[in-house]
Amino acid sequence: MTVVHVPSPLFSYTRDRAQVSAIGATLNDVLLDLDRQFPGFRFRVVDEQDRIRPTILFYVGGEVTRTLARSVGASDEVHIIAALSGG
Repeated sequence: MTVVHVPSPLFSYTRDRAQVSAIGATLNDVLLDLDRQFPGFRFRVVDEQDRIRPTILFYVGGEVTRTLARSVGASDEVHIIAALSGG
């Protein structure tokens, strides 16, 4: 299982949990598993064209990625970073 660190703006989808677990060989697979566990989660980080939203960054195993095809190893942790916006 992969440990996923969730930013506070997404806590309402994970039942107020900052850390959740998911399975998958790629970042996309992990997000699909998270969406199965927490309906609506994936749409908050991936748009209708299956692209990572511009306000979201993913770190997999300590390295930033902008692709859902990024492989995820069993010992990798995924960190989701949500950009702050406002004016």
